[in-house]
Amino acid sequence: MNMSFWTGAVGAENFTKRLAITSNNLANINTTGYKAKSAPFRELINYNLNDSREAITELQAGAGAVVHQTNMNFRLSGLNTTNISSDYALMDDNAFFMLQDPGDGSISYTRNGHFHSGLMEDGEFYLMTESGKYVLDQKGEKLKADVLDFDTLKEKDENATEQTTENTAETEEKPTVGVYTFPHPSRLLSKGDNEFIVQEGDTQNVASLIRNPHVVQGAIESSSTDLAKEMTKIIESQRAFSYALKMVTTSDEVENTVNNLR
Repeated sequence: MNMSFWTGAVGAENFTKRLAITSNNLANINTTGYKAKSAPFRELINYNLNDSREAITELQAGAGAVVHQTNMNFRLSGLNTTNISSDYALMDDNAFFMLQDPGDGSISYTRNGHFHSGLMEDGEFYLMTESGKYVLDQKGEKLKADVLDFDTLKEKDENATEQTTENTAETEEKPTVGVYTFPHPSRLLSKGDNEFIVQEGDTQNVASLIRNPHVVQGAIESSSTDLAKEMTKIIESQRAFSYALKMVTTSDEVENTVNNLR
């Protein structure tokens, strides 16, 4: 009887988590470059009824399921044209802009290309995010807004196969928007504000520069949240939550009946 309480309680708790994730997706339906999250479940251990653990029997009972992890898909979603020169949209999957916090120098990554020119204490204008972080170039340096060479970046994209070694070396010396990718983007940690960081100690998931990225100026990437899918998930989670609570209340009624018979 205690197991039925446990299974129902675990189910209710984890479908509450799924509802929270779905609600967060809906709240960010208009957030630039936001990637919708999903909550896959993992089944907990099954055990044999009236037999040893090693026995093979069809009489098994499960202990419920829990949210295994939160997945994100960093594929390209739709584009919104803004015609603002400081807006950039990444056309490559699993590609990110590199950012630097001016306060502590920490590095983070984002697909939100809604930038602006910000005047800093040294009197220079830099390309910055809405939260006040520097956008870095292909060398990992702060990118000055007045020397942004987007035409060269676009030329690299269109003529990548025709460039000579000499032209490539000359191009790489000019500052352009740095676009980076990861061998394991699903292992990035979300830190809020639509930004991601590498897990501490994850030496295998190192950012690498994309030499010929596909970048569109004057546009931003829209959120990947699908309203119809998220509403369907809400209905599923609400019903599953109610069924799990029904299991708890039924178990409680059976327990009370047994106690009264004593």
